[in-house]
Amino acid sequence: MSPGQTCEIVQLAAVSGGNSINLYTVPRGRMQRGAARVTGFRVRRRGLFLHRQPVLTNSLREVVVSFIAFLRMLGRPVLVGHNIRRFDCPLLARALDELDLRGEFRSTVTGCVDTLPLARDICKDYGLRSFRQEDLVRELLGARYEAHDALEDVRALQSLYRALRPTSELISRHFFTLETMVQRKRSPKTMETMVQRRRTPKPAPTVLGQFPLWEHFGRGAKVPEHTTHNPGAPDT
Repeated sequence: MSPGQTCEIVQLAAVSGGNSINLYTVPRGRMQRGAARVTGFRVRRRGLFLHRQPVLTNSLREVVVSFIAFLRMLGRPVLVGHNIRRFDCPLLARALDELDLRGEFRSTVTGCVDTLPLARDICKDYGLRSFRQEDLVRELLGARYEAHDALEDVRALQSLYRALRPTSELISRHFFTLETMVQRKRSPKTMETMVQRRRTPKPAPTVLGQFPLWEHFGRGAKVPEHTTHNPGAPDT
């Protein structure tokens, strides 16, 4: 089963410039130990705890309605997130359908952009070993942050997106909606082209002078002050 069929929303956050929203809801199902260990969330006596501290929660409907209201204030924005096509958007789509809010969401946003394939496209010649968000932030911005916390994730992603500075062509290439996010089956011709590309030797990584990679990217981006040394489109 896909993540959108097995997971539930616990925290929903978005930022646009200096504006942000950050809401929590208690999941109805049992939280898996692995997820609890990574995120720090625990459910006890129908309450939600983060790193053993209680957090204020709302119903799933209240969380999603507030999220849509936040997006509406931005004037049909493009929703930007890392690996959202595979994980976050299917999860959000399921919640919207359950709450009968998909139509309202559709009229509120222009669409979505996934920064995972976007970053792979932009940094394909830089010799990066990992395109996880925290690794990209560390390698390209020289910063660290509290990963797996939704608010910290989107704040860091905003800085990362600004540093990547994608062209309108690249944004269009990685643009999708909740209705188009399920990839169609590739035709034999498309598959043949992909095989040929895989057989083609990859070019040597681009040499960026004597500067560290994060310094090259960091010149055009401001890392939030709350990160250690340590995107208007909202990020989720």
